[in-house]
Amino acid sequence: MKRNTILKRLLSLFITSLFITSSLLTPSLLHAVGSSGIYQHSVALSGYISAETGKAPTAYLWIPDGCKQVQAVVFAQQNMTEEMLFRNPQFRQKMAQHSTALLWVAPWFSQNWDPSTGSQQIFEEMMTAIAYQSSHLEIATAPIIPFGHSAQATFPWNFAAWNPGRTLCIISFHGDAPRTNLCGYGTANVEWGRTRNIDGIPGLMIEGEYEWWEARVRPALAFRMMYPQSCISFLCDAGSGHFEITPETADYIALFIHKAMEQRLQPDGTLKPLLPQDGWLACRYNPDSQPSDGDGARDDIFRIARRPSPAPYADYQGDPHDAFWYFDREMAELTESRYAETLGKLSRPFDKPSYTISADGQTVSVSVPKGVRVEVVSGPLRLHSSSATRFTFKVYPYECGLDNPKRSFTAWLIAIRDGDSQYKRAVQPIEIKLPNPLLK
Repeated sequence: MKRNTILKRLLSLFITSLFITSSLLTPSLLHAVGSSGIYQHSVALSGYISAETGKAPTAYLWIPDGCKQVQAVVFAQQNMTEEMLFRNPQFRQKMAQHSTALLWVAPWFSQNWDPSTGSQQIFEEMMTAIAYQSSHLEIATAPIIPFGHSAQATFPWNFAAWNPGRTLCIISFHGDAPRTNLCGYGTANVEWGRTRNIDGIPGLMIEGEYEWWEARVRPALAFRMMYPQSCISFLCDAGSGHFEITPETADYIALFIHKAMEQRLQPDGTLKPLLPQDGWLACRYNPDSQPSDGDGARDDIFRIARRPSPAPYADYQGDPHDAFWYFDREMAELTESRYAETLGKLSRPFDKPSYTISADGQTVSVSVPKGVRVEVVSGPLRLHSSSATRFTFKVYPYECGLDNPKRSFTAWLIAIRDGDSQYKRAVQPIEIKLPNPLLK
């Protein structure tokens, strides 16, 4: 056989082998990247059909420009503020400093991370697929930072319980305690069994000041006592409600991730378990108003009065049963400073803004009082123009697509009045119902 013929056959076999290997390793057809301009790569999931769309969800991946080796991946599923965080340029800049990628799945495929439903296998196949699609093969086994808001706030804890060797840290945003009985999605939690735990994995629960509910916080304190080797941090998002991520809180989350990488990530890519005794303790947040769960507790019990100072674990002078764990002095004192921002300040609510939708359904105009601004939380809207009392948004076909009755035609905005020396920051969520179809 001639040399050229042999080379052609070998090349044909190589291409065929590459195609077959890629098909096996990538369990889905590749999708075009969405139109937000954020994500460079995407794949459709295999093994799951969304009840919202009747088709497979899509995973969208952002990798920092110039990143040669992804060190970790923040993994979130579509709910609301996940979009707001990933759109934040400052947050992405901080993730770029640590070679951390962002992975967003829309619509979601698991709210509780119950492995009996196949969530674990779907995840693993998704990570392999997006790793090969992006040519960053290390993503297939990279450390994960599960992040979820509200109805998605339970899954990060359960993900970590089933992936303890792979979870860098856990972030439950405006959501849930580990093993809570008040899951954001409204049904029962997943049972971990007798031996499963998240010991040594730093976890962060965040609850907004304006959504405060004692019954959500108590299980987090109880979990610390039940699992004394757990590393559970807590932040009250002072001056914030349920529907947003403030720049200050995005920076706090980024610092939490940085601390986890600094203290846990080993040169060989493995994760070092943390000992809570090596960290700091700080007193839990005590709201300076009556708690909202109607338990009849006296108002003065919950006022911030004489708080014990944050201190190294062994030196803490307060009640450890009423405290949360933090990486170090910097993280504990930053938390205290966030609480001090609203201490003793007055509330200054404002009327809910009104909005109009243009006849063609392509423009939304929001009228607000002077001193109030409007931002997009989630949905197919982008800011087009603004004045002192009016913000105008335009429809665009974002990653969710135009075939999801639940997501494609609903946008959430947030109206914000910043605080000052006398008043707390005030917020108002705005739900926008858009016409169907949107784009003609």
